[in-house]
Amino acid sequence: MTAPHQGQPLLQAGQALAQARAALVLVHGRGGSAADMLTLAAELAHPGFAYLAPQAAGNTWYPFSFLAPLEDNEPGISSGIEAVRAAVAQAEGAGIPAERIMVLGFSQGACLTLEFAARTPRRYGGLVALTGGLIGPEGTPRDYPGSLAGTPIFIGSSDPDAHVPVARVRESTAVLQRLGGQVTQRIYPGMGHTINADEIAFARGMMDFEVDQPAGE
Repeated sequence: MTAPHQGQPLLQAGQALAQARAALVLVHGRGGSAADMLTLAAELAHPGFAYLAPQAAGNTWYPFSFLAPLEDNEPGISSGIEAVRAAVAQAEGAGIPAERIMVLGFSQGACLTLEFAARTPRRYGGLVALTGGLIGPEGTPRDYPGSLAGTPIFIGSSDPDAHVPVARVRESTAVLQRLGGQVTQRIYPGMGHTINADEIAFARGMMDFEVDQPAGE
């Protein structure tokens, strides 16, 4: 299986990794870019954070709807999950523990963020999915092994949304709760396929763990 997203750029902003006390991985949506996500990092500016934004080959993590059969979106899904995992690993390699690493994605990036978390569960600093859900068609088995061990998770989406059915958002919330995530779900009537100020404010609040838990404790 090829790995289309490996070898793509990993953009960085904020605190240098070697000096950072926490990290936020930002995963762009279909047609977006890592550079786009670093503009969002400016809205989420927080002392001590490094921001890492992986880039998808061709600006798309996988070709079809996230509701399509899984095999139709491979190797994009697996390669995209590996790109997120590699960004998390880079932060860990710089001495930042997983409990201080957050992952935030929008749209296709939100789907990838949730699928990454479900397939590689552990205690992360936080997960933020802005308009997305777990990947796969209706009826996809969701018997993921492992535990998110109390990881704070925020899932926000519009009702309706042109690409993400609200039923899938609610299903994803239930699955992540079963995996031990502490999930906050917010559905915004008629918001459209975008990010709103309430979501940004909530995500910024989740980043306060860096202040509350000094390194070494």
